[in-house]
Amino acid sequence: MTTEFIYDAVVVGGGPAGATAAQTLAQKGKHVLLLDKRGRIKPCGGAIPPRLIKDFQIPDELLVAKAKSARMVSPLGKTVDIPIENGFVGMVDRAQFDEWLRKRAVAAGAVREDGLFETLQREGSNVRIYYRTRGSRDGDQGALKSVLAKAVIGADGAKSQVGRSAGVKGCAEANYVFAYHEIIKTPPNKPLSFDSSRCDVLYQKPVSPDFYGWVFPHGDTISIGTGSADKGFSLRNAVAKLRADIGLDGAELIRHEGAPLPMKPLKKWDDGQQVVLAGDAAGVVAPASGEGIYYAMLGGQLAGEAVAEFIESKDPAKLQLARKRFMKEHRMTFLVLGIMQYFWYSTDKRRESFVKMCEDKDVQKLTFESYMNKKLVRKKPMAHLKIFIKDMGHLLGLAKV
Repeated sequence: MTTEFIYDAVVVGGGPAGATAAQTLAQKGKHVLLLDKRGRIKPCGGAIPPRLIKDFQIPDELLVAKAKSARMVSPLGKTVDIPIENGFVGMVDRAQFDEWLRKRAVAAGAVREDGLFETLQREGSNVRIYYRTRGSRDGDQGALKSVLAKAVIGADGAKSQVGRSAGVKGCAEANYVFAYHEIIKTPPNKPLSFDSSRCDVLYQKPVSPDFYGWVFPHGDTISIGTGSADKGFSLRNAVAKLRADIGLDGAELIRHEGAPLPMKPLKKWDDGQQVVLAGDAAGVVAPASGEGIYYAMLGGQLAGEAVAEFIESKDPAKLQLARKRFMKEHRMTFLVLGIMQYFWYSTDKRRESFVKMCEDKDVQKLTFESYMNKKLVRKKPMAHLKIFIKDMGHLLGLAKV
């Protein structure tokens, strides 16, 4: 009679959060299975800040472009160009980037399997994870398989099936922005409106009534997308119009993706037993900016560390450490960005004022310092006071737009 092998952990989802969690556990000598549905790519502009590149040792060859400036476009078409001083924002293609992260996890010792998570079931102190393999033909469901593990990390995206199966509170009740983008081939004769070293962000109602649209350079390709919480708004039509407006409607379409993006960290990331969430599943996409890659990878790393401590101690309270450690460092950032999105994105008049406010050099400098280093800048109180006064002027309608 053979005894079934029990993994220390199964990580469901092979995006930046899941791949980083699997790598973290493997590096700690744990037996980890990375369960990934091949071919799934999240809609994403692909911007990664210097801190991510440094903290997670991302090689330069993965950067398909380096953005040196950002352009903000107001509802009335006014533009504000913001230079990225003394640095750049790296741009990655998620199809290549995510696969590289998965291969790095395997190189560290993780086992990788192609499969779609279905449900989980408690078996004493362990968890049985049921998943379905890819069928050999179109329409073939594939085989239903299962494995046993001491712990599970759900990195399976917004509205996490792992979280719902485990009964993690609130994981099915979060608010979402729905995002859609198209990856197109960069034409040899680029329109004048496109700059291969600039990220464009558009706050215009035809592009998005309550969030923003983007045009991000990816070297040989371009990511053009938008997001909105308005379920009646056609994201595809908005992207088609945006492509036409900037002269890229005739460019070759390579692929397109759509997905919900959470705009607020969940209040609880674990089930108090064996399961913890990471990345979009935990709600760590930054409000206002929609940025998620850095926070996903950090969340994956912290989830991996928390699970390792849980396995060694057999204390389920250790699973709470992932959220506690994340929020200790980034709670204020998410709070400020959440307030900013709630107020400034609510009407075109306010979005017009917001873009106008971003002409201010102090706003630009502090914004990019915070973005690049992933910390709110506190070392310049006079600059913050100036920004506060200008902000109040816009809030009260005293500033000219």
